[in-house]
Amino acid sequence: MQKGFISFRHMKIKNKLSLLFALIILVTFSFTFLVQQYAFSIYDRQLYDKSSQVLNLSSAAIETKLGRIEQMSYDIIADIQLQSQLLAIKNADSEYDKHILRQKVIDRLLTYAGSEPSIYSIQLMDSHGKENSVGNVTEIEGEKSGRIKALTSEAEGDNLWIYPDERDPALISAREIRSFNNTNFDLQYLGTLVIRINIGKIAQQYSSAEGDLILFSGEEVIYPKEPLFGLAEVNSSIRSPKGYFTQKIDGHTYFISYTRSANTGWTYLNITPFNQIFERVIFIKELVVIVFVGIFALVILLGIRFSRSLTRPIDGLIARMKMAEKGNFAGAHLQTVDDSPMSMDEMGLLHRTFRLMVERINTLITENYANQLLIKETEFKALQAQINPHFLYNTLESINWIAKVNKQTQISNMVESLGFLLRNSINMKEEILTLEEELEVVRSYVTIQKYRFDERLDFRLEVPERWLSRKLPKLTLQPILENAIQYALEPTIGTSRIVVRAELSDEGLILTVEDDGPGMPQDTLAQLRSGEMKAKGKGIGLLNIDERIKIAFGEPYGIRIDSAPGAGTRVNVVLPPEEEE
Repeated sequence: MQKGFISFRHMKIKNKLSLLFALIILVTFSFTFLVQQYAFSIYDRQLYDKSSQVLNLSSAAIETKLGRIEQMSYDIIADIQLQSQLLAIKNADSEYDKHILRQKVIDRLLTYAGSEPSIYSIQLMDSHGKENSVGNVTEIEGEKSGRIKALTSEAEGDNLWIYPDERDPALISAREIRSFNNTNFDLQYLGTLVIRINIGKIAQQYSSAEGDLILFSGEEVIYPKEPLFGLAEVNSSIRSPKGYFTQKIDGHTYFISYTRSANTGWTYLNITPFNQIFERVIFIKELVVIVFVGIFALVILLGIRFSRSLTRPIDGLIARMKMAEKGNFAGAHLQTVDDSPMSMDEMGLLHRTFRLMVERINTLITENYANQLLIKETEFKALQAQINPHFLYNTLESINWIAKVNKQTQISNMVESLGFLLRNSINMKEEILTLEEELEVVRSYVTIQKYRFDERLDFRLEVPERWLSRKLPKLTLQPILENAIQYALEPTIGTSRIVVRAELSDEGLILTVEDDGPGMPQDTLAQLRSGEMKAKGKGIGLLNIDERIKIAFGEPYGIRIDSAPGAGTRVNVVLPPEEEE
């Protein structure tokens, strides 16, 4: 079970979908087939019951018809005129009188024979053995006639049924006639009444249109003359007064419904070929199976095509991914001739997204390659450009040596400070410096500016030693100090004081560059804070310093500017309160 589940998990999606479709159809087909078989079994049972009911009606109608004929035979033997005429024939001495009386008997019998079309003939044998007959008469041979007389004599007036034989196909109703006159029952033998009945006509008239009717009395066949089979062949299946069953006889299957008469004891069998009565039912059953098999095959075919329509784009996408994995982004992005236009479903969107991603990656790779070439070229040019700084440093060293030889201290100090500033500006190996190193740059810059502005520049440095080891981005204070000199000192002719101090507050460590210059209007200050206004010259702007501090320490830190017209300008650099390791 677990192996099968694992195999199913690793199966291809199209095989999973095909298997799922097949399972759904198979379950549906099985359920429908069982329901259909149950419905057909109910239908078959109802059909069997209906056929049995039709047979019961047929047998009841035949029984009724024979009952009327039996009543007729009783009416004949009880007829007063026939009684007197038969008695007169018995007592007549003259043959002529007997002949006249016999004609009257025949005339009387005609009134009865005409009322029943299913009667072959009515034959009355008088006490002298002379037969008086009407209808389609068949002579009763002597042996049979004697047997009838003997049987009717034993029956003592009751009706007696004589079954058809090879010579006479008629069913015979026979009674013995005895004389009676009102209350005088002398019971003299007057004759024997024989009514020959066309049982085939009655059976055809009242039996169902489909199937054959067979009448048995015990093992003796009443109708038809040559039945399909004898009662002994199906006698084991007849276990109740009425019912039905199917039985195979001589290679053919028959549906047989039966009923046993309570009056005569006869057994009525209605035999119908099974395929004949259930031909349509069998056809419908076979048609349903064929239709379901066809639907099953069609759904499986559609399921396979549907699964392929889903998995084909996935296979194509996997092939493109493998090409991209090998680095062939251009090939993974190109649309081949076999590729059909993608639909707007999820798979189509996935393909489009993948192509856009591959195209973007390919573009980035191309751009990165170009950038790498540019970097290599820049590095090569930087190596070439190193000759100029070295030449400049050597020149400054030569100037410094000449100044010292000629005892020009100011020139020597300016050259040394300028060299220090240039080295720190050009050296890009270290982006983060200590505060002490940053202040060395500030001092060098102030030294140069001191020689420029002389006593007009009043510079003060108020930074406690405990903060000198704090880290900050390179060239943070020097550009701010440069802006202070540019905006506070240069526009004036008097002395300008610039202070650099460090102090701890709730925000963090605050490095302040403060001047007593003319200050800035509020609109200019707002533009400077938002970055809309750029500093004069080509130096590092305040916005650049603010961004580098935020990158190094986070969004809460950076540059704060406060200024007002006539009140000077104060630029605060907010750093973390403690050293971050």
